[in-house]
Amino acid sequence: MAVKALKTSTFAWEGTNKQGAKIKGEASGQNPALVKAQLRKQGINPTKVRKKSASLFSAGKKIKPLDIALFTRQMATMMKAGVPLLQSFEIISEGFENPNMRKVVDDLKQEVAAGNSFASALRKQPQYFDDLYCNLVDSGEQSGALETLLERVASYKEKTEALKAKIKKAMTYPISVVVVAVIVTTILLLKVVPAFEDVFKSFGAELPAFTQMVVALSKGLQQWWFLIVVALFAFAFIFKEARKRSEGFRNWLDRSLLKLPVIGDILYKSAVARYARTLSTTFSAGVPLVEALDSVSGATGNVVFKNAVNKIKVDVSSGVQLNFAMRATNVFPSLAVQMTAIGEESGALDAMLDKVATFYEDDVDNMVDNMATLIEPMIMAVLGVLVGGLIIAMYLPIFQLGSIVGG
Repeated sequence: MAVKALKTSTFAWEGTNKQGAKIKGEASGQNPALVKAQLRKQGINPTKVRKKSASLFSAGKKIKPLDIALFTRQMATMMKAGVPLLQSFEIISEGFENPNMRKVVDDLKQEVAAGNSFASALRKQPQYFDDLYCNLVDSGEQSGALETLLERVASYKEKTEALKAKIKKAMTYPISVVVVAVIVTTILLLKVVPAFEDVFKSFGAELPAFTQMVVALSKGLQQWWFLIVVALFAFAFIFKEARKRSEGFRNWLDRSLLKLPVIGDILYKSAVARYARTLSTTFSAGVPLVEALDSVSGATGNVVFKNAVNKIKVDVSSGVQLNFAMRATNVFPSLAVQMTAIGEESGALDAMLDKVATFYEDDVDNMVDNMATLIEPMIMAVLGVLVGGLIIAMYLPIFQLGSIVGG
């Protein structure tokens, strides 16, 4: 019967070395007494040992996919260097500043110390380690090549997260600038326009149509701003809930995003890259093609590709070659199909899929950079029209008054 491992904590210590100099540091242990014993073995006379508490700001820090990618890369490095599994957990845990990530690693260590396999320990935390991750680690343990599989998983996670970061970069910049433009316009309508309106009333002359329209917009915003804010929050909440709960809405959204100009092309090529990267990683790990396609369908991140991969799986399981099955879906670009065909004919499918993934990842990177360059003048033009239009509307009556006085 397996014995549950005792929980370890991080302790901050102060003491003196053999020369009598004051030193301090951190150490992991089950209790202060054991930490003191460890320090004495190293020739350190501990004067103070206390459990390190999580800081107020880091206590609630979320675990990001990049944290999991870093953990995987460190595990692969430790295993390759011949460090035992339990010791690897301990070393990696101490290196994370995020206490939640330290807890995840410590929990994995306890499960493995209690006699469970690494893969089964990972499966107990599905919110951080998906089926693909767990299956690849399981294959590595069974084949005796865990360090090789961890290295492949680490590369897969790093490249996948890098691709996601590029997509976010492509979408965040224009959205953030538009939001700033809306905020500036709202402030002008709520604060600046009413001040000018008081001046206009003293003119006694009829205001230009453009100015009247801006004044009416300002009055409407002042009267209904609360309802507009509530409506925006309600829309955001409904959108979020519909996306979470309604599969039909998610599917419609996925299809609609692929049809968007520029952004749709970036999302399409990133989905192709994720498909090729995931299939290359699983197939090179020795997972049979039909089983590998199971993992791929959920990793593409879009329902159009998910349905296509499910159709490919059915065709491949009935004996159709992968490249023919891909072509039949009318979803994948011809380059990806042709490279897959070459890979199947040469017996190097995983290497060819890896090349396909790299090609489309680089293509997405270039498209994001080009889009940022092209979109800047467009955004400046939009800002100019919004803010400049409001300023012109406010000064137009003053210009007209000047021409009347001059006449």
